[in-house]
Amino acid sequence: MIDQLQPAQLQDWIASQAPHGKAVVLDVREPWEIETACVTAQGFDLVKMVMHTIPARLQDLNPDQPIACLCHHGARSMQVAAFLAQHGFSHVANITGGIHAWSSQVDGAVPTY
Repeated sequence: MIDQLQPAQLQDWIASQAPHGKAVVLDVREPWEIETACVTAQGFDLVKMVMHTIPARLQDLNPDQPIACLCHHGARSMQVAAFLAQHGFSHVANITGGIHAWSSQVDGAVPTY
């Protein structure tokens, strides 16, 4: 099952996942997007991995670790979350609304684009 999280719900989700290890926010956007707007890791590890590289880099992720996927608005991150779940990742979430919603719900200093 893939949890659907609003950015404002992320910290509660991370707390609920604590028994499974430190959570990761997996930012799947393109490098130029990350340069334009990026989250600050607070209570989680931030991993930047462009969406199309994930199949080749799957071994770089821990399938037992909680992973919340992030993109611009939530569509790419949902595809990545589904891909991870299909490959045995058991604690996966999608951050709905992506970095755009993050700006309005969590950190207004993060620019929108």
